[in-house]
Amino acid sequence: MFIKEAWAQAAAPGGADLMSMLPIILMFVVLYFVMIRPQMKRAKEHKAMVDALQKGDEVIAAGGLLGKVTKVADNYVTIEIADKIEIRVQRPAVQLVLPKGTVKGVE
Repeated sequence: MFIKEAWAQAAAPGGADLMSMLPIILMFVVLYFVMIRPQMKRAKEHKAMVDALQKGDEVIAAGGLLGKVTKVADNYVTIEIADKIEIRVQRPAVQLVLPKGTVKGVE
């Protein structure tokens, strides 16, 4: 019923420690290429787009607001969302620059 003798397992050679860590290391490498690297690339592209904003660009701001850029300052952008209705948003709140002529209501 009970085990009468228990024998200790022989110690593994020095290379076995590295082999046991290999799946964890591989997991971090895959995580970097699948999640971290693409996010850094998107953040870099968004920063370049925000830095290139200029008067007359048609944009989509956070929350889905569409409009035309009327003023560009260091930290803020003024967007005309309807005739004579302007809002100020922070530059990073601009999510997308649209092709010219996309926004029809603001002229």
